[in-house]
Amino acid sequence: MTGGVKLRYKVIVLVICALSVMPMSVLADPPIRAGDRIAGAPFATRSPAFGSNGAAATAHPLATQTAIDILRAGGSAVDAAIAANAALGVLEPTGNGIGGDIFVLIYDPATRTVTGYNGSGRAALGETLQQRIAREAPLRERLGRRPMFGSVTNTVPGTVDGWFAIHGRYGKLPMRRVLSPAIGFARDGAPVAPVIAHYWERNRVRLARAHAEGELEDFANATATYFSAGPQRDRSPRAGETFTNPDLARSLDLIARRGRGAFYEGAIAQAVDATMRRVNGPLRLADFTAHRGEWVTPISTRYRTYDVWQMPPNSQGLATLQMLGILNRFAPADLGLTDPASIHRQVEAKRIAFADRARYYADPAFSPVPVAGLLAARELDRRAASISATAINPDPRPADPVSLEHGDTTFLVTADSSGMMVALIQSNYRGMGSGIVPDGTGFMLQNRGEAFALDPGHANVYAPGKRPFHTIIPGMATLNGEPFLTFGVMGGAMQPQGQMQVFRNIVDLGMNPQEAGDAPRWRHEGGCDPDGSCAPGTGTILLESGFPASTRAGLEALGWTVAPGDGGFGGYQAIAWDRANRVWIAGTESRTDGLALGY
Repeated sequence: MTGGVKLRYKVIVLVICALSVMPMSVLADPPIRAGDRIAGAPFATRSPAFGSNGAAATAHPLATQTAIDILRAGGSAVDAAIAANAALGVLEPTGNGIGGDIFVLIYDPATRTVTGYNGSGRAALGETLQQRIAREAPLRERLGRRPMFGSVTNTVPGTVDGWFAIHGRYGKLPMRRVLSPAIGFARDGAPVAPVIAHYWERNRVRLARAHAEGELEDFANATATYFSAGPQRDRSPRAGETFTNPDLARSLDLIARRGRGAFYEGAIAQAVDATMRRVNGPLRLADFTAHRGEWVTPISTRYRTYDVWQMPPNSQGLATLQMLGILNRFAPADLGLTDPASIHRQVEAKRIAFADRARYYADPAFSPVPVAGLLAARELDRRAASISATAINPDPRPADPVSLEHGDTTFLVTADSSGMMVALIQSNYRGMGSGIVPDGTGFMLQNRGEAFALDPGHANVYAPGKRPFHTIIPGMATLNGEPFLTFGVMGGAMQPQGQMQVFRNIVDLGMNPQEAGDAPRWRHEGGCDPDGSCAPGTGTILLESGFPASTRAGLEALGWTVAPGDGGFGGYQAIAWDRANRVWIAGTESRTDGLALGY
């Protein structure tokens, strides 16, 4: 035999010998089909991430790595959350930045309690309701709708205040260390992720149109900051291209060195004031100087054996609790993943909660919200009993106030070795925000003020110094006072619907945090919103492609209008605490660019 033949012969003999000692069960296993996973649910896209010392999940891999680096350096979960959020303002400007607002839930292992910080900003102190209506009137006449962009939609950004508030109570590392990764990304650049690149271009097209139609007063700063990629410097950065933002690097460095005052009293606030005067916008330096967020007591409800926690209004977190409270009246067996009867019940619970959302949710400093009444056991019993198994409620009404007297956002999660969990959600509201970039600052102001109603009798009506209704909601759950889950789903009205679905996936269907996010989702559109607008009819249920045809057929047989998914099912992150194994389990959104890591 030649040497090559002898070698092949030896290999064949070794393979045969190895097969002869393998268990028959291994030999008998069918081959794994393309796309199947060895472990986990068939729809899972990846395994969850495990970590005994901490974990993080964000919408961008570099932001998740940033959070883990901060934890490794001795930072707390709060330090890691701030560092990741600041990094996302550079890496994912399509959804967040220091021109927006922030809400944070924190599980404090020292006190075994959940606390919250409301970092939402207020409307200009110097503009009355009548002036706001007059400012919008010519735009509404020209556009045929209320304005979504431009200075009329601006409110004071609350994010930086929120950072320093939670850092002051729970931070371990200096703020200069916490913000240094974001400063580096802005100064030196970072590659753009694919999904973010897609939404970046969509924002460019939308804001350019708003400027052309006179809705957005100034587009030059936004173009120079965000839309000057390519040889002609006339487009959005594409996936894989490096994006730098030197103006934002300078703003973040100023905040890191001089603290909160740099943003609300110093050069940055003064730049906003100058820009507003140039475009005849409503915000002034005095609005920034007067801003303060607030520590709040989270609201909660019991679902099965778990306590679920949300931020109180002006957030819409109450809707998640209402839906879960109603569905808690049904057995888990009645609430399967793809069963049409189950989705019917869930959608009806959503419609009930959203009817109350449109009627009551607002800034409680201006319009008290009957939280206790809406979450009272007898009210949840009554609302659950109103759901028919065979018919759609043609017009779910908000709860009777008399009966209650008695009774395109980014989300991230972190956890550390002490047992602290953080759920942080931050947004510029509609995509990148209003389109207004203050001179030389490198960030866009939010358009959260669009959410105000203009009807004087509405709870969410505009008023000077008032906080608008907010869609962004962090979520958290505990079990017997111990950490269980920190979670959230992004995307406007999808957020409470998505939170309810992923939480049920974990608690009722036994999924791990990654599977819970990978499972197909539905979204219901219709009803009324807190800005006073309403859609006719019973709305539409949009289904992701993971649902079988029988789900759609069953829903249509009940009378629902059903449509294919449109990609708007949110972005999800979660971290669960496995008490038996003493490890954190993290999952992230397979639909976007996110990453979950543990260490």
